[in-house]
Amino acid sequence: MWISEVARRADVTTKTVRYYESLGLITPTRLANGYRDYTEQDARMVCEARLLNRLGIPVERTRPFLECLADGREHSDDCPSSLAGYRDAIDDLTLRIEALTARRDVLARHLHDAAHRNIRANSSGVEGNSVSHMTQLPANLPVPEDDGAADHLAGHVMPDIELPSTVGGTVALHALGEGRSIVYCYPLTGRPDTALPEGWNNIPGARGCTSEACDFRDHHGELTAADATHVFGLSSQNTAYQEEVVDRLRLPFPMLSDTGFLLATTLGLPTFEVDRVRLHKRITLVIRDGVIEHAFYPIFPPNKHARQVLLWLRENPT
Repeated sequence: MWISEVARRADVTTKTVRYYESLGLITPTRLANGYRDYTEQDARMVCEARLLNRLGIPVERTRPFLECLADGREHSDDCPSSLAGYRDAIDDLTLRIEALTARRDVLARHLHDAAHRNIRANSSGVEGNSVSHMTQLPANLPVPEDDGAADHLAGHVMPDIELPSTVGGTVALHALGEGRSIVYCYPLTGRPDTALPEGWNNIPGARGCTSEACDFRDHHGELTAADATHVFGLSSQNTAYQEEVVDRLRLPFPMLSDTGFLLATTLGLPTFEVDRVRLHKRITLVIRDGVIEHAFYPIFPPNKHARQVLLWLRENPT
């Protein structure tokens, strides 16, 4: 057959067939007119070399497999030399994976260092270029609408639920003690070295978790003075994730982790999904003596929400 027919059967270019020939993997005969004449065996050899190459075996190292076929074996890997070829290819890939993993780890460290380089703590909180894009909200953020998802909460008794806390152990939400406790639920606190979900800024009420946490941090003393016995942040991220946020933002209050949405399911709190991941909608509960006294929903803007809670506490003293 002609070289074009071999290339068509093997789904390669004629240049590739000539390259295989230059390596001695196939040896077509020459006709009297000088044209190459390829056999069915040549076509099979080219197909086999292509398949092996797609598995990660360099074409130059497919010879043991092709020789196995040439010896009349049904499969190219029926010979001991073929098995050795597999082992060599696996060893090569293992070394490459280890090298790429080491390179990835170095890049991850550089990313982390660069993202956190300008974070510095002082008496008034956290400042720095690496967090400014997270605390400063973009213009024209969509405003969430009141869909009535919190209308049923006022007067509701807190369920018998305990959630892990960033200070260790668990917090029993039904037994917070006398006085008022503030539990603000939020979707997802971003990190300087991690990209936010696609289209995050376009989802009403999604953007602003870091700025909301900073607002509660900056007014924590005033909230306490206004008779807030406890302040908690709550999200579906695990405790280890939240511990990094508490440390980075220097939060003076603990974060609670509700990965299973126990509170949301029991109380019927609003949630939403992004990229098939369920998240809490932003909502704040004022709990007094085990009962929900007030619910803030929807919340906007998030970077001023702690001051909204503070104003309500002052206007509604115990």
